Amino acid sequence: QKVHVLPQTVLYIADAETFSGHEECHEQKKARKRNSKETAIALEKLLPKRCQVLGLVTPGIVVTPMGSSSNQPQEIEEGEAGFALLFPKIDGVKIHTFHFSKDLKNRVFDESKFAEAGLKNNPDLRVVLLFGYNSWKSGATRFLHQIVNPLNEKSIILAGGQVESFTSLTSENNNAQPGDACGVVGLAFSGPQIQSATVLLDQDVADEKTAEAAMQRLKAANIPERNTIGFMFACVGRGYRHYKTKRNMEADAFRKFFPNVPLFGFFGHGEIGCDRIVTGNFVLRECNDIKDDLLHGYTTVMTLIHLGSTK
Repeated sequence: QKVHVLPQTVLYIADAETFSGHEECHEQKKARKRNSKETAIALEKLLPKRCQVLGLVTPGIVVTPMGSSSNQPQEIEEGEAGFALLFPKIDGVKIHTFHFSKDLKNRVFDESKFAEAGLKNNPDLRVVLLFGYNSWKSGATRFLHQIVNPLNEKSIILAGGQVESFTSLTSENNNAQPGDACGVVGLAFSGPQIQSATVLLDQDVADEKTAEAAMQRLKAANIPERNTIGFMFACVGRGYRHYKTKRNMEADAFRKFFPNVPLFGFFGHGEIGCDRIVTGNFVLRECNDIKDDLLHGYTTVMTLIHLGSTK
């Protein structure tokens, strides 16, 4: 007997080669790929109308292939690749998308928008995955600070990074992406049963031994591994270039300590996160009072999100 589960929230990520069209190459219309918008529309037609969808374009991806949860995660820094995570309705867990775009008229961000997005006055908020886009635009870094700083609380895990663009954002408060604007999109996970931990691999983590030491810190958080997802957000300057041509170093280190936890993520243009755990009163390492400690470059952020026990 087949059991069909409808997704309520979908996160999909693909590298720029997969999603970027070649609209400017009119002479090769037959060879032209679908552009990002066309691909997004095609994907959304396959999903329920009320499904929240967030799609991202990045320089490279990290993915655990379908099949067994013990499949080896892969860092794909070149070539075409992508993945989609489909979250069904989960008892005791609420997942929702959000989008904040920079207002060109106002320098100060209206923090009342946090409450509208469920990111303020929400005692069950546990994890926020943040993704900045158009980070090269003037004012983009300052705007990211305005989003990250108010969320920098010990009871919340923040993780993510800078992507090239987002292709989909369907929700009740749908906002289109202005071509010349910058902003932040993301997923918020709320629910008392959610547990999470995150560690930061800084520039000094440059070999197998130090990478595995970081995973040991994550393992020490004692997050239940059943019904748990791993996320890896790495700088484009890391990967095999950083580890002196040895590929898949960080994904392999993760798998060594978490053989049954699937790992997903991307290579991007800046990272968000620090060493922190949200479960009970145990904190791996509190972020310093300087809010900017959450924003990094040339690092990797590894995150575990446990969605509660399965019946």
